Formats: sequence, C-alpha cells, structure tokens
Amino acid sequence: MTTHRPDSLPSLILGSSSPYRKELLSRLRLPFEVAKPEIDESPKVGEAPKATALRLAQEKAAIIARKKPNSLVIGSDQVATLDDHQIGKPGSHENALRQLQMMRGRQVIFHTALCLWDGREKDLNKAVQLDCIPTFVTFRNLSDAELDAYLRLEQPYDCAGSAKNEGLGIALIEKIESSDPTALTGLPLITLSTMLRKAGVPFFT
Repeated sequence: MTTHRPDSLPSLILGSSSPYRKELLSRLRLPFEVAKPEIDESPKVGEAPKATALRLAQEKAAIIARKKPNSLVIGSDQVATLDDHQIGKPGSHENALRQLQMMRGRQVIFHTALCLWDGREKDLNKAVQLDCIPTFVTFRNLSDAELDAYLRLEQPYDCAGSAKNEGLGIALIEKIESSDPTALTGLPLITLSTMLRKAGVPFFT
C-alpha cells in the first residue's frame, strides 16, 4: 500500500492502541504513527454519555500532543448507552452475557467522539476540532444459548457492548443506522477526512 505526505505537513499520530482504529486509519493511505495515551477512562459523576466520549477523545489527543509538539494528533473514544445508561467493557464472560441479554431486541446508541489536535496552532480554539457521531444499533432477539455460544467463539470482553461488529458480532445485529459507517468500529473516517482537509492534509496528490 502506498502512502503519501508532503514534507511540509506535520506528522500524523493516532492516539490509540486499538488495532481496529489503526486498520481504519490505514485506509486513508496517509503515513502515521501510533501512540498510546494513558488516561483514566472512567466517566465522571453525572456526566452524560456523549460528554464522556467527547472529553476522553480530547484528553487522549491532548496527552499525545504535549509529547509530540507540532503534530496532528487523532483522539477517539466510544461510549455505548442503553436507556441513557453507559455500557462499559464487560471484562468477563459473565458480564458480557448479562450485557447481551439486556440489549437483545433493543436499540443501543454508540457515541463515537473524534478529536483532531493540530499542534501547529497555539490558539486552543483553532487547534482542536471535535465532533461526536451517534450510531443506532438494533440487536437481534437471540436466545441465551446463542449469545453464550457467540461469546465463547469471539470473546469480545474488551469491547463496550460485548460485540465486535467487525467480526462475528455482526450476526448479533439486526440494523445499524449512522451517518458515518466506520464510527461503530471506533474511528469515523468521513468525519476524520473532513477534519484533516480543514487542517490542510491533501488526499489525492
């Protein structure tokens, strides 16, 4: 795969350890580095799900931007919600099964926040581009046995919502509605492309 970046452009850094976000960003054929931001991802008391996602996306980008001055840094975070309650990463088979049982036959909203931090800008208002894309996911009404079998096959215990839509988890889903198709996987490329263009990054040179 060929990549392109004029020498005059700053380094592009993905502030994430997610292999899914890395794969998505590589589709844009821009050279980039990966750096893992170390932050506490716990929501604050009384914080709305969308606000949590936006705050964490910006914090991730800010941490890397301080370490890598004059770079373009991408931060992203996703919060899943059911009835306005946040659904976190299950961490275990038992918790994942409870999550899927709770979500089956229902619609879950995934708030995917994106931040592009331009380290060349000293004015914070100009440096930060921030947006949040909602994705509405309707889950199939599957039996306990099917949900248990899925979890044992894919073991998505590090995924909010206990389902990997980029893998076998797509079979749990009845419908996906979003203005940005890759947002559900963790990096909304339509929105990111718009931000990068605004930052002066060319795509077809």
